[in-house]
Amino acid sequence: MTTQLTQFPKPKQARVIHDLTWQQLEEFDRSLEDVAGVKLVYLDGTLEIMTIGEEHEDAKATMRVLLENYLRVKGIRFYSRGGPTLGRKEQGARNEPDESFSIGTRGQYPDLVFEVTVTSGGVDRLEGYRRMSVTEVWFWEDGVLDIYHLRSNGYEKVSNTELVQNFPIDLFTRYITYHDQYDAVNEFLAAIQ
Repeated sequence: MTTQLTQFPKPKQARVIHDLTWQQLEEFDRSLEDVAGVKLVYLDGTLEIMTIGEEHEDAKATMRVLLENYLRVKGIRFYSRGGPTLGRKEQGARNEPDESFSIGTRGQYPDLVFEVTVTSGGVDRLEGYRRMSVTEVWFWEDGVLDIYHLRSNGYEKVSNTELVQNFPIDLFTRYITYHDQYDAVNEFLAAIQ
């Protein structure tokens, strides 16, 4: 399978391929080893291919730095896990979160994942994360943060994280798109101390 970067969609678009086996997904993934800026999400035979640009990377990095600083200041043990490929063939799901964290202890799957959404596609990412028992998924899209907490019957949209007590969600969202990341972190730290 030969893939050229020019075949991928521009930001704000996603390419969706249906009826793809897990083996075909793995072959496709191997063919992209040297291609930067591509993210794959798979669920029950449907593959979503997204391109990642500067806007995406800036937002995810700022979210990560803000959360890590908050957790450190408040003395909350955490493990930053980056954006590993999660999922297994038996689950029929594979997600590549933008950032992920284990809170308290490190488990097989993270407790919290970030998804910065700058593309639209056709795979239900929450269903994939549900199969992996990820406790919370935070979606950042067009300046809005939506938080989903896992319940026994699926994800419920909540107004603030239930993983991190007393988390200043309004302050956090204000600084994600602040004009300067360094200043954003410093002002955020000053506000929470």
